[in-house]
Amino acid sequence: MSKVRWGVLSTAKIGTEQVIPAMQKGQYAEIMAISSRSLDKAQAEAKRLGIPKAYGSYKELLADPEVEAIYNPLPNHLHVSWSIEALEAGKHVLCEKPIALSAAQAQQLVDAARQFPDLKIMEAFMYRFHPQWQKAKELVTTSQIGRLRAIQTFFSYYNVDPDNIRNMADIGGGGLMDIGCYPISVSRFMFDAEPLKVVGTIERDPNFGTDRLTSAVMEFEQGIATFICSTQLSPYQEVLIEGTEGWVKIEIPFNPPIDRPCRIWHQRDGAVREISLEICSHYTIQGDLFSQAVLQDTDVPTPIEDAVANMKAIDAIFQSADSGSWVRI
Repeated sequence: MSKVRWGVLSTAKIGTEQVIPAMQKGQYAEIMAISSRSLDKAQAEAKRLGIPKAYGSYKELLADPEVEAIYNPLPNHLHVSWSIEALEAGKHVLCEKPIALSAAQAQQLVDAARQFPDLKIMEAFMYRFHPQWQKAKELVTTSQIGRLRAIQTFFSYYNVDPDNIRNMADIGGGGLMDIGCYPISVSRFMFDAEPLKVVGTIERDPNFGTDRLTSAVMEFEQGIATFICSTQLSPYQEVLIEGTEGWVKIEIPFNPPIDRPCRIWHQRDGAVREISLEICSHYTIQGDLFSQAVLQDTDVPTPIEDAVANMKAIDAIFQSADSGSWVRI
């Protein structure tokens, strides 16, 4: 069976602990190289994960002619620059979210990608490919909750480690970038539209300068989406999708378990139905879908322009929090 040969830029925990092991279980992806600024670290992770090649620099990995596609889980401020370098090296690119530090920066990546029409590039919003979200999308689009009118999302964790990149403002840390991007993406995905305007409020950590508690309202033509995200609250996540005739609640929307079935609930006509989804990893599914697009030379599931649209909403929420007023997008 034909597989895409992947290389990984960095030994970031999201990659080594979650994405790489999941992709290794896929049908169409082969992880054949990993890189780090430290060769020893790259070699250690390569040995632990059973990856054939290890490199002591990202450029060395990009120069490997056997590597066809790159997974980029570098810190946020390095997403665009190294994704462009990967494209210039002739590699397909799957880049972690958020794609950039601003919509303008994200557009630079889109513009660069257009110079390489034969290469695939996508932002790694893996949640969309999980069966629980595919089912939720189906229930919405087939009017099983009536007309979609409101989406409410909560996403939080507690992290006050000053050495963690999520607490470093100058490289794209903070809650809105790290996890607030999810409720924005979810709302755009479910409404199948872009927000018209947003209003947001932000509480910043006095030491880190990052947003530690953010709330926003996004107005769509069809309805309203609201969310709260935080880097300094008890860990919790939930999404409630409300329609005129029912609702869908997703229990663990963004970090679903890979060792037991996921559950969502669908309410209509006063009856609540629990829906159990098969055991899987959305990282495995994402890796296979991207790899299949490479192998079959078809479009990736989510066009890279979607990443710019998500960043426009993030920019607008930051702007609103600073100005204290609604911001049109």
